[in-house]
Amino acid sequence: MLFNFCNNSEGVFNSAYRMQLLAAASVTIITFCNGIGIGWCAPMLAKLQSPIDSPLDFTATVQQTSWIGSLVCVGGITGNVLFGVLLDRIGRKACIYLLAIPHMCFWILVYFAPSIEYLYAARFASGITGGGTWVVIPIFISEIADPTIRGRLTSLFTLFLNGGMLTGYTLSSYVPYHIIPMAVILLPLLYLIIETYFPETPSYLLHCGKEEEAEKSLKFYLNYRDPNKLEVEQFNIKYAELKSAVKQQKSQSDAVTLRDFFTKRALRALTIANTVILINIVTGSFTLLSYMSTIFVAVKTDIHPDTNTVIIGVVQILGAYIAIILVDRFGRKVLLMISTASTGICLAAFGTYAFFVEETSVDLTPYRSWLPLVLMALIILTANVGIIPVPAVVIVEILPPKIRAKGVSFCVTLLSFFAFVMLKVFPPCMEAFGLATTVWGFAVFSALGLLYIAIFVPETKGRSMNVDED
Repeated sequence: MLFNFCNNSEGVFNSAYRMQLLAAASVTIITFCNGIGIGWCAPMLAKLQSPIDSPLDFTATVQQTSWIGSLVCVGGITGNVLFGVLLDRIGRKACIYLLAIPHMCFWILVYFAPSIEYLYAARFASGITGGGTWVVIPIFISEIADPTIRGRLTSLFTLFLNGGMLTGYTLSSYVPYHIIPMAVILLPLLYLIIETYFPETPSYLLHCGKEEEAEKSLKFYLNYRDPNKLEVEQFNIKYAELKSAVKQQKSQSDAVTLRDFFTKRALRALTIANTVILINIVTGSFTLLSYMSTIFVAVKTDIHPDTNTVIIGVVQILGAYIAIILVDRFGRKVLLMISTASTGICLAAFGTYAFFVEETSVDLTPYRSWLPLVLMALIILTANVGIIPVPAVVIVEILPPKIRAKGVSFCVTLLSFFAFVMLKVFPPCMEAFGLATTVWGFAVFSALGLLYIAIFVPETKGRSMNVDED
């Protein structure tokens, strides 16, 4: 029964898409690993500041922990630029292998850390992998995936990242410090072994003039086995279209110049892509996740920080799963609009609760054990349904093929920069204006973001990855 369902399904479990699904799932293992590193940091920062709970021979000051938290964004910028340069020079597969190296360095530095500087270096290394995944994985998946399932496969990126964060939250809360690196470092090694099974993308192989290998790669990802005459004809048509598209790109010029970024088409695409990324950051979900414990202390909740963090981690996974189901059914624009609008409403509600805590003497005892958590969970859930995962799909689909690799690198570099700035300004804003005003600010940005998406962001569902479209 299940086998027949998989063969007849029009979704990702269709037998024709089997290798595409397996390849997408395997490459996002490194995203899961990176998520563990991010999640590990959240509970660990509080422990490092405590002379009693610190698992190392030193404690960290508030300033030092803030640098541990934000250096991942500096590493992210480095990873964005580095892998953006390497992606077209050494290929998608080589970059996929390289993603594991800084991540393994992260866990080695964590294990042997004799001083705070080792943790600085560890977080920087973790950021390199994280920044690289935002460049490499969406492009790899987009080049092997059929347009009908491309959004869902690309959204696996966020699902695996959130699953890794939940794992990191749990391990950091309940497993001894030095056991975690010893266990988790096996995952990137497994990832490297699995990736040897999957070939380079057909598009990149054609770009390098390796037509025979490109044909084999396309057959692999189309699960092309024992074809009948009709399937042979369909494959030949697909292969001819891909060759024509790549040839057209190469005929324009193999070298990407600065002028290519200033065409009308490129400028419009870059503006939309970067604005969507900015909306992702200024709506505040990433910042709220990074300062979750501080925020819940400010609203005087009765929830234990470790329990709260794990619950939010589960909510993240649920939101990412919903996004996978909906992104190819309703499209990118609709999902972005629904997510931004609902996130803004939930932010306004949470800000209102924070206002009653900070500015009034209203007795909130009956509510503080559950209402702050529910409101925060709704914020994270609605953000994960659209505004967090969908920008990764949109920027890959909207950028012209010629500048796609470097354009994605540029966009995610800005993402890391925006995230770094937001992580740095949130604590002083919270201290100067209060939590309520700061969260209301996120809600206002959500409203502005909704307006921009409704007017300017086009629907990219089903768009060809190899041909420029207006």
